[in-house]
Amino acid sequence: MSDQNFDAGCNGNCSSCGSDCEPGQATVTLTLDNDEVLECAILTIFPVGGNQYIALLPLNEDGENEDGEVFLYRYKDENGNPSLENIEDDDEYDLAAEGFDNWLDTQEFNTMDLDDIVE
Repeated sequence: MSDQNFDAGCNGNCSSCGSDCEPGQATVTLTLDNDEVLECAILTIFPVGGNQYIALLPLNEDGENEDGEVFLYRYKDENGNPSLENIEDDDEYDLAAEGFDNWLDTQEFNTMDLDDIVE
């Protein structure tokens, strides 16, 4: 597979893209290897093992995700030019997936109501 082409469609300062949008509003448009164009919400950009990775949530024409599938790519930003690269090594993908799972756990912890914690 080749690198993915994408255009940031974000208009704002979320952690993933550095602009003013609210989290979950940042999107990118991917052009896949088969020339299919797919709009994706940026969930997060996160570091693992010296690399940066991006988690994308594919959206349908109504702006919704139907199956909960998340795409993970290696993310690079050189001189303000972001790019995505496929993760072709299974071990690297496993590390990226674990990093994303850790990020999800952090998000769940941050949204927990402290009154709900029973000691």
